[in-house]
Amino acid sequence: MKRIMIVEDEKELAQLTKDYLTKDGLKVSILTDGKEALDYLMLNSVDLLILDIMLPGIDGFTICEEVRKKSNIPIMIISAKCREEDKILGLELGADDYIQKPYAVKELVARVRAQLRRSYELDKTKDKIVDGRLVIDTLARTVSINNKHINLSVKEYELLKLLVKNKGRAMSKSTLFDLVWGTDSFSEFSTLTVHINKLREKIEKLPREPKCIVTIWGVGYRYEGCQ
Repeated sequence: MKRIMIVEDEKELAQLTKDYLTKDGLKVSILTDGKEALDYLMLNSVDLLILDIMLPGIDGFTICEEVRKKSNIPIMIISAKCREEDKILGLELGADDYIQKPYAVKELVARVRAQLRRSYELDKTKDKIVDGRLVIDTLARTVSINNKHINLSVKEYELLKLLVKNKGRAMSKSTLFDLVWGTDSFSEFSTLTVHINKLREKIEKLPREPKCIVTIWGVGYRYEGCQ
């Protein structure tokens, strides 16, 4: 049974969300304090994290950043903070989805299922992809460059793997988005650009002058290699 953690200080909302997810066959726990949640997550694992931003103790952005340093689990942010810069910050810190409050609980359940499904599909892959100094271990779901581990979110990992498998091929933005986020995704299209920029920061020698993942203007992106 997949384990979900909800970090949310609005107790009624958290309980309602838990009830719906539990009915969907998931094991759900709730924590309402940011520091308590971070302490737990540093020592224990869950399959997916649903995370509010405005929390007592430690804010959700900090929790997202710290969890991402040690884990590739799907992270879904739920927040009343709806400015574009807040959404971008959440994605840049490693969140896989950003949902604005108030939200429809049934839609949230659908998003949770989509995140878990794509994460499980990655777990079934048994290959290792090597390209120059870049190694993608799809069994362990890890990425390293020059034998140094690179921390990636679930979507960053999926996006990089897809690009590397199609080395030398120009891939349109719509194709990349559909294959990584899915045609049933609720995410915004700009999410792709954010994730490409984050990947470049992590794998390029000069992120502002990318050589591994290049932009094909009017089309999308092409992976050229990571030598």
